[in-house]
Formats: sequence, structure tokens, C-alpha cells
Amino acid sequence: MTIVRHKHFFLSYSEEHEQAEWAAYYLVAESQHQHHFERPYFKQDPLVDTDSAHWRNYKDTGYDKGHLVPAADMKFSEEAYNETFYTSNVSPQNRAFNAGIWNRLEQKIRYWADKYKALFIVTGSILHDNLVTIGTEEVSVPDYFFKIVVRVQNDGLVMIPFLVPNEKSDAPLYTFATTIETIEQITGIDFNQKLSEKIEEKIEKEMSYKEWSFS
Repeated sequence: MTIVRHKHFFLSYSEEHEQAEWAAYYLVAESQHQHHFERPYFKQDPLVDTDSAHWRNYKDTGYDKGHLVPAADMKFSEEAYNETFYTSNVSPQNRAFNAGIWNRLEQKIRYWADKYKALFIVTGSILHDNLVTIGTEEVSVPDYFFKIVVRVQNDGLVMIPFLVPNEKSDAPLYTFATTIETIEQITGIDFNQKLSEKIEEKIEKEMSYKEWSFS
């Protein structure tokens, strides 16, 4: 895996699967509402030494080029907005998933950013052997995607992780809430490695979706 640091987000790129295993960024209140920019073309990421997958891998496959860091969360500057159109920031998503449950989750997170003032968000693909692939570069098609949403409350951290199948769903968002421990077990990534043991123990053991507003 290769860590790639753009100005407004960073990601861990998997050459084996030709996409990021995760991407992370900050979202503050109303930062996503400030400007409207012309949608650019997707292009390969100049910071990925091995070259990120070409957008043509997605052509005529029936899969969307689904953003990990949403373009709509980066409308505070044209530079930030354009960065989200690097192909290192997209993954093959079922179209009904991308336009449906995933879009609903992204909108809810923007609502939470306005409500709670600031969030830290990690979005990723569940990548493993024997996934279906698309294109000449064999871009893996994940079965699941995840989001981890973090905010500060009373000098501590409140987290809500989601694990969502890459398929159409009309289920309520809270039904996809899970635990950090579950995400870590599936991905093999310790998302709490920089947190204190006390905070880590607390957030790993609590599935705290009740701390968040789903109304």
C-alpha cells in the first residue's frame, strides 16, 4: 500500500486492486455549500508512482466511478474539488448503490458536519482476493464499502462506523451502523493506532449510533 497525500485529503492506494483501500479528510460546517464548479474529467493521480487505474477501465461495465471522498464535500475550493476526480479516489460502485444508499449516507454526513461543526471521515473499500474485476487493469469490485465518522464531544471522541453492501438498498441508514472493531477485523487496519488506549477501548466496545441524529 502507498500513502498518497493531497492537499485536502490523503489515501492509501492498493496497486493490487487498482484503487484506494481508504481515503480520509476533514469536513467542517458548510464547507461543502460554498461554490459551484464545472465538473472536470477523471484523470490518473500524478502522486501514485505506479499510476492509478485509467478511467477507461470503467467504460461500459455498468459500474459507476464512485467517489470515496465526495466531490460535494470539497466545494470550498476548486483545487479541493478537482482533487476528488483523480482515479485513485474512485472505486467501482453499483449504480443503484451509488445513487441510493451511499448518496443518502453522504448527505447525512453533510448534515452532521453542519450540526456538529466538524468531522473527520475515513471512507474505504473492503478489498480481498477473488473479487470480480473490470477493465484491462483488473480493477477490483468491492462487495462492501465502509465509512467511519468521528467527532469530538466533551473532550472525547464519538465514532460511528458504517459497513454497507455494494448493492441497492432501501434500509434505514442506522441498520448499517457497526463497530470499529468489526471494520478493523475485516480490513486488518488499526484505525485507532494513534488514539490513547482508553479512548480506543471505549469506541471499540460501543456501537454508539444513538449518539448521532438520524432524524
